[in-house]
Amino acid sequence: MQKELHVAIIMDGNGRWATRRGLPRVAGHRAGIASVRRVVERAPDLGIRRLTLYAFSSDNWRRPVDEVESIFWLLRAYLRLETESLREHGARLEFIGRRDRLPPLLVREIARAEYATAEGQCLHLRIAVDYSSRDAIARAVAGVTAALPLELLSADLLGRMLAQALTAESGEVDLLIRTGGEKRLSDFLLWESAYAELLFTDRMWPDFNATDLEAALGEFNRRERRFGGIPEATALRLVRDGSGRGHDPKSADQLTSGL
Repeated sequence: MQKELHVAIIMDGNGRWATRRGLPRVAGHRAGIASVRRVVERAPDLGIRRLTLYAFSSDNWRRPVDEVESIFWLLRAYLRLETESLREHGARLEFIGRRDRLPPLLVREIARAEYATAEGQCLHLRIAVDYSSRDAIARAVAGVTAALPLELLSADLLGRMLAQALTAESGEVDLLIRTGGEKRLSDFLLWESAYAELLFTDRMWPDFNATDLEAALGEFNRRERRFGGIPEATALRLVRDGSGRGHDPKSADQLTSGL
């Protein structure tokens, strides 16, 4: 089992889960909180060191006002009920995304929870609220260009500085899971997921449990990640028979390295 993994989850399907049961959509969001608890508790045992959950996108402001208010209320309730448990289990909580548009009571609860769990070492739990990856990238670009004169910025330097700004603390995503049957990224961790393995499941988020997470990690571990290179066995064969001389390989490591 691999260690130090960064897993990101688009927690989709809450509303449809509730609608199919004749319940209001908020009931699905409430049920989804239990799934968060199950996944967070199981994650460290599966080698997950960083877990990023997509709770509320910047596009979700388009939803009905009462649904948005219910989501924010549930987030506050989750923080009040779970912060101490997260601290005891060594989880460090961090919220990513904009805070200037969130209700002040929620912002205060976020700050309190982040402070209370700041020393956690077992799991870095990140919750994306009012989050847009495009916006995060744009803000990172603005920060870089404000720090350096444009005439000093090459494309390579800009890329390295953006990578530092966007992934220095969280690292790149290894596995991105989306529940609910849809197959798109929805403006979530676009830069960080450049080489992530993608897994889409029809299971609605309220039904997603620790067994599903373990199965997703099993699928991940069966995949061969090449990062733009070729399979190691192929590289060794090319080195052995000389077929790779056209690229002047000095070792199989060069053939299997990323672009």
